[in-house]
Amino acid sequence: MARLRVATVITRFSGGIGTLALTGALALDPAAYEATVVTGGGRREDVVLKGAGTVAGADQGDLTPRALAAGMNVIRVAGLVPQCSPRGDLAALRALIRVLDEGKYDVVHTHSAKSGVLGRFAAARTGVPRIVHTWHGLPFHESQSWPRRQAYLGLERLAARHTDAFLAVGSETVLRAVRLGLAGPERIRESWPAVDVTAFERADATWAQARRRLDLPIGVRVIGSVGRLVPRKGPDLFVRALARLPDDVFGLWVGDGPMRERLDRLTAKLGLTDRVRWLGHRQDVAEVLPAFDVMAVTSRWEEVPSVLIEAVGAGIPLVATAVSSNHDLVLPGETGLLVQPRPAQLAGAITWMLDHPVASRAMTERARARLGEWYSPRFLGAVLDDTYRGSSRRPLNRLRSRRQDAEKLV
Repeated sequence: MARLRVATVITRFSGGIGTLALTGALALDPAAYEATVVTGGGRREDVVLKGAGTVAGADQGDLTPRALAAGMNVIRVAGLVPQCSPRGDLAALRALIRVLDEGKYDVVHTHSAKSGVLGRFAAARTGVPRIVHTWHGLPFHESQSWPRRQAYLGLERLAARHTDAFLAVGSETVLRAVRLGLAGPERIRESWPAVDVTAFERADATWAQARRRLDLPIGVRVIGSVGRLVPRKGPDLFVRALARLPDDVFGLWVGDGPMRERLDRLTAKLGLTDRVRWLGHRQDVAEVLPAFDVMAVTSRWEEVPSVLIEAVGAGIPLVATAVSSNHDLVLPGETGLLVQPRPAQLAGAITWMLDHPVASRAMTERARARLGEWYSPRFLGAVLDDTYRGSSRRPLNRLRSRRQDAEKLV
């Protein structure tokens, strides 16, 4: 079997999407694949960094050091950033074209919105034989204005014409993509976040160690969450729900982001300064999670966040908002509780979980059984191997093939 050169193109190599991309790349057989990560960051649009030089421009939580330590190639295209800028995006596209042309890759696999569009255009421009894209939820949603939503949909339709295969995280993403006609069924495959749940297993000893690590008062009950402090994650919903709970319930949030100052003000306004801790970015999430009595996923929109799987691995009861594909893992009343993204409903579900420990423990056991192999790195590696070497083809390639066949008959 020939060794394939694969370039994973991702805007921000951090957080849940970055972790999933890295986990997938690491799950590939090194004897069959040579993996490269092409990511963004920095402010100068014309800079392309390679190897060890990519670490210097890395943001907090960036996974570049881990990728390099694992022996992967890393390239940083500084102008590839989430913010929209016609001039900057054009410069990033040109840089991506140069990078992909030099790399002579067999497969380009794109993630996230910005790199998903620019990366696929660049890959098609340089003649990459196989182009794969992962939808971590579709980049257009009801919270956007109608013109912006239509613009994003139009860009996705154009990029889809240059895509041989799609991986869609969560069933809701698959359903929306099919309803919108973004691709034929032969090009779409459902996928899930991959987590080594054994790293999050909890016992009485790890529970006590986590409480001491965080210096929590004796006897408090803890509601926790993990994620960037951005509106879609709903950290404001988290703290407003906590305000409705008894004084012996503490709130912990692992993660940082642009909402930090606003949340500090909201916490003070609600009189919760002594009961809420914004822990910021941490490298020891597996050691912190065992301190939680309930995991509260308060997202306004999201596709099966990895933290749900991590919490299941740690045996923590789940309360999640009924958005996107959370229901793939949180089956109402069976493996957790689903609620509307509103403080009152979140507080009610959390209270029920705290007051019914036997029932909540049974839910966590059923959730663990439901994980099976589908959410494991090994399964993701098999999915990627099958997808990278698959036979589905982008529409433009099928059209070209038909023309070539017709010419042969003439």
